[in-house]
Amino acid sequence: MRAEARIARRLGAVGIGPIGIGAGSAEALAAAGAPALISFGIAGGLDPALLPGTLIVPEAVVTLAGERFATDPALVAALAGARAGTVLGSAGIVGESAEKAWIFAATGAAAVDMESGAVARAAARHGIPFAVLRVIGDPAGRDLPPAAKAAFDPGGGIALFPLIASLAAAPSQLPGLIALARETRRALRRLREATRHFAR
Repeated sequence: MRAEARIARRLGAVGIGPIGIGAGSAEALAAAGAPALISFGIAGGLDPALLPGTLIVPEAVVTLAGERFATDPALVAALAGARAGTVLGSAGIVGESAEKAWIFAATGAAAVDMESGAVARAAARHGIPFAVLRVIGDPAGRDLPPAAKAAFDPGGGIALFPLIASLAAAPSQLPGLIALARETRRALRRLREATRHFAR
């Protein structure tokens, strides 16, 4: 999301290494000699106990292909947030509560996002440490409205026409979208607070 990137850019190059957003920039940063990578942003909850706005710092990233990448203990110790066992690096949006429940049962991962797997692989390829700092946006028990999934453009912004078209086709999504927007704002506030702590 562009909103996440704006928050991360406020930090610039921090003491333990530059912040990278997404797969392409993670690989580029690692190739350019970054000493460490951090996967930073909003995640979907898989553990039903995690409420929107909960900040997590996992010990490892896992994938459905069976990969496991341990985060760096020193980086983890430097980040403010609740310790979590693992986060799932997914190739796509996990938006249905039933799918979230299945993944949680199968992997035990606390949350899911679409960047941490790529960041972990880039760090492993280049032999550098990495960590994950994520805040829960949508909780495990909620289905993402179809409009929310249709609205993201490839650059991480909001594609207005698909959003409007999806809402016009199914206006009943509106309460869910409003709830999601409210929880996303809460998550972004929590990220901003975390970056202020981290920058100190």
